[in-house]
Amino acid sequence: MLDTLGVTLPIVQAPMAGVSTPALAAAVSNAGGLGSIGIGATDPSGARKMIEEVRAATDRAFNVNVFVHETPQPDRAREAAWLDALRPYFDAFGAPPPSSLRTIYKSFADDPEMLKLLIDMKPAVVSLHFGLPSADAIAALKQAGITLFATATSLDEARKIEAAGIDVIVAQGIEAGGHRGVFDPHAQDDGLGTIALTRLLVRNCTLPVVAAGGIMDGAGIAAVRDLGAVAAQLGTAFIACPETSADDGYRKALMGDGAHHTQLTSLISGRPARAIANRFTALGDVLDGAVPSYPIAYDAGKALNAAAKAQGEYGFGAQWAGQGAPLARAMPAAELVATLMREFGAVDRS
Repeated sequence: MLDTLGVTLPIVQAPMAGVSTPALAAAVSNAGGLGSIGIGATDPSGARKMIEEVRAATDRAFNVNVFVHETPQPDRAREAAWLDALRPYFDAFGAPPPSSLRTIYKSFADDPEMLKLLIDMKPAVVSLHFGLPSADAIAALKQAGITLFATATSLDEARKIEAAGIDVIVAQGIEAGGHRGVFDPHAQDDGLGTIALTRLLVRNCTLPVVAAGGIMDGAGIAAVRDLGAVAAQLGTAFIACPETSADDGYRKALMGDGAHHTQLTSLISGRPARAIANRFTALGDVLDGAVPSYPIAYDAGKALNAAAKAQGEYGFGAQWAGQGAPLARAMPAAELVATLMREFGAVDRS
């Protein structure tokens, strides 16, 4: 699979919508890995611009990631109650909460314009997070010559991915930063770790497996390769690179004590996601109202973060990070890729 894409190193840079940039994706691809951009938080016009920027900086394969979450069902009463619960925190920063909440991200499953854009632009790889689109959409992407990745957090999800005709499974362990890729956020999540999940999928599926979650250095890459994964996907490891759009507060948090205490929370966006412990995640101890659906809740989360940042407080940001966050290193992306491969090559396999 890697050879077909022209990827020479067993490294996939996680898409990290909102943090990864075309510059980061291009730098990783130019260094021999598979760079990625996340377009789930933008529209087709924004996605086109991002893809064009990557192509202007590299002639190598890269990945374009989309969100395939369930269509959110607005609940005005629940959303109003959630805004009331957050009101004291807005008041503390001298800002009113939004009068109502919006569905800020359209699911790829509901976005024929985004599908058309991807078919027209034909990136080498499109990866799917939160679920799968229709069989017709999958067939159209494959007909365009696009290699498809999809995230699985369980063997059941992996089998659905395999049956749908996807090319590669990304095995996302519970250690991973950012949003859990669970297909159904309301169902029981067994929270499988990267090691157990990767091995389960390698032994029970026929597709190539890319392991994701808690992998921060060459030894981690070697470990999942020994489990049978064709590559490792790293996200948190790249956040401190100068090519990302992480703000100063996020970078400081990644290098601080909070990085040792990441936790899953649904408060920020409405879906379970692993973040650095901060003032927003701490609200889980005091807020007991029903969080609105993803991504409707994210509209409130982003507004609260904006109000806090305007007053110099960065503790309400969506500072997504995996359990390996304390191992993060700040260096240019190409240098990090080279460092990872030196570490990978130094692993003693005797």
